[in-house]
Amino acid sequence: MADTATRVKELLDRFDTPDASAARLLCDDHPADAVAFTVVDADLTATDLTYGELAERSARFAAALAELGVEPGDHVATLMGKSADLVVALLGIWRRGAVHVPLFTAFAPPAIAFRLRSSGAKVVVADGDQVAKLAPGEDIPEDAPWQIVVAGDGGGVGLDFAGLLASHAADDPRAAAVPVGGAGGLVQLFTSGTTGTPKGVPVPVKALASFQAYLEFGLDVRDDDVFWNAADPGWAYGLYYALLGPMAAGRRSILLHAGFSPALTWQVLERFGVTNFAAAPTVYRALRADTAGHPPIRLRRASSAGEPLTPDVLAWSRDTLGVVVRDQYGQTEHGMFVVDAWADGLREDVPERSMGKPLPGWTCAVLRDDSDEIAAPGELGRVAIDVQASPLVWFTGYVDAPEKTAARFSPDGRWYLTGDAGKVDEDGFFFFSSRDDDVIIMAGYRIGPFDVESVLVMHPDVVEAAVVGMPDDLRGEVLEAFVVLREGVDGDDAIEAELQKLVKTKFAAHAYPRAVHFVPHLPKTPSGKVQRFLLRQGAAR
Repeated sequence: MADTATRVKELLDRFDTPDASAARLLCDDHPADAVAFTVVDADLTATDLTYGELAERSARFAAALAELGVEPGDHVATLMGKSADLVVALLGIWRRGAVHVPLFTAFAPPAIAFRLRSSGAKVVVADGDQVAKLAPGEDIPEDAPWQIVVAGDGGGVGLDFAGLLASHAADDPRAAAVPVGGAGGLVQLFTSGTTGTPKGVPVPVKALASFQAYLEFGLDVRDDDVFWNAADPGWAYGLYYALLGPMAAGRRSILLHAGFSPALTWQVLERFGVTNFAAAPTVYRALRADTAGHPPIRLRRASSAGEPLTPDVLAWSRDTLGVVVRDQYGQTEHGMFVVDAWADGLREDVPERSMGKPLPGWTCAVLRDDSDEIAAPGELGRVAIDVQASPLVWFTGYVDAPEKTAARFSPDGRWYLTGDAGKVDEDGFFFFSSRDDDVIIMAGYRIGPFDVESVLVMHPDVVEAAVVGMPDDLRGEVLEAFVVLREGVDGDDAIEAELQKLVKTKFAAHAYPRAVHFVPHLPKTPSGKVQRFLLRQGAAR
């Protein structure tokens, strides 16, 4: 590989400029006849989207957004699955100079409403099968400040996405790509912790340099690859590396417009000749557990992110996929930065259970638990990023949350503290140990206990609740809840079912507790903090 420091500088010189425009960088700068995405439906029919088609259609949507009152810097949300309409909507948002707010389609109305309110979204674009979640009710106000645009059949609700495209011209002056600069807003995601409401993570345009660097250095996506990142774009790994990274690099990417199933995944891998595949460990475990016959697959590259890989997946992938899956580590706040890299010149024989080394453009270390000094090789400590020595760093703080931001950085500002524990061996290989908070990672999705606990205590019979993650062979972790009921109420299967349904209805369909334990009290510190580690230990016995 060419000098990596030079390549990092080239990427920053491209994306971090005063006149940077996301639509130009992600779409207009590429050949109009080049294929950006192959959108695959559940029946395996497929449609190629070229950059020229995306430029024309997104320009129409940008003009429509302007007519709806969206100005550069405003926020526009999407509640959409993987589709051509999603890509057109995103490029239209960025062409207008607006900021995209992704909403995961498994979210229930309260989680959606919180993100819309917190971001101040002016418009939300929703798939027809999602628009019911935006209906006025307990969580969505009658006089909601956002306008609704519906892609597909919305039952008469909102403005029609296809109609807006048809009624606006691509050469409308309002459709011109707006420059916002490298520090200008691109995306606002939300990430959850153990306490408090979800935190807004602002992603600037210059972050595209980091996303493309990971595609080149970590995943080794090449011009002749058929690349497929199966992650959902409602979350960071899917948004950053199934959509943004490939468009930044001009690499064709597959979007599967269907829900996950092992059988369909095998079919897509085989039918479209996928050579470079990325997914959460849960996907690989599901493929491994699929006992039905499947076509022989031979990948050139396979990568995993979201949680540590287990040894059984590694051995299985070598025999079945023709390549050993490589582990990758990152966060919503930064993207990927410590990885078992695939690119020539970076690829190494990585020790078992290691997540690799920092990518070019990043400098990381493990700090001691009691000071900001670098820990000795093999010493367990806090995984941290050296901000001053990492030119690809783009995260500077959470939206309107100075205290939460300060907790992430060392007092001198040198170190960003990931919140994860780990160690580094004498050869510089990083090993993940655990999170130093209680965030649960299930099937690659980060779930903050507070989000679920705040819903559980809405039940009239619940006094207190705590949620923990417990090991699961398929999903990595699943949620289990510990609930204190009001005096005189006995916990039974009926209340357990009510609580599970409440979480599905008020937070997210995927985040309900798989088991509910009714306890007389929750273990707490003298200061009143719930000791979730004791709950995990008790449930494991």
